[in-house]
Amino acid sequence: MFRIGQGFDLHRFVEGRKLILGGLEIPYEKGLDGHSDADVLVHAIIDALIGALALGDIGKFFPDTDQQYKNADSMKLLAKVNEHIIASEYKIGNIDSTIIIERPKLRDYIDTMRENIAQILGIDISQINIKAKTSEKVGIVGRGEAAIAEAVVLLIKG
Repeated sequence: MFRIGQGFDLHRFVEGRKLILGGLEIPYEKGLDGHSDADVLVHAIIDALIGALALGDIGKFFPDTDQQYKNADSMKLLAKVNEHIIASEYKIGNIDSTIIIERPKLRDYIDTMRENIAQILGIDISQINIKAKTSEKVGIVGRGEAAIAEAVVLLIKG
């Protein structure tokens, strides 16, 4: 049996925070605002995994009203979601994700992000794809006010 999940997340840029994407600190003058570390990529992947298991969404698992998740490391949240995947006897077939961000450029960081996520999920890096796109200076992303991430996952029973 196969299950497919789709995830989406958006966070605004703010001064005074680190930019964390794929569990990696990216040098930049701003970071993303959120209750946790605001790792928009990992949040989209978490949402896709939870969705594939039909267990709701990231807000149900890690509500922003719960202080235990204040400034939480999103990679640790991803590890908790992975426990649910293992318990349900599914395995990750693949993850395909896209970060939509005007700046900074991410090309030099993508393979490290893939390695970080693969390590947490106990899968091979070849099962994870990350693309970085701009929005051609259009909208909230194009103006440099926010970043968006989307992800699709395939889970396979057994």
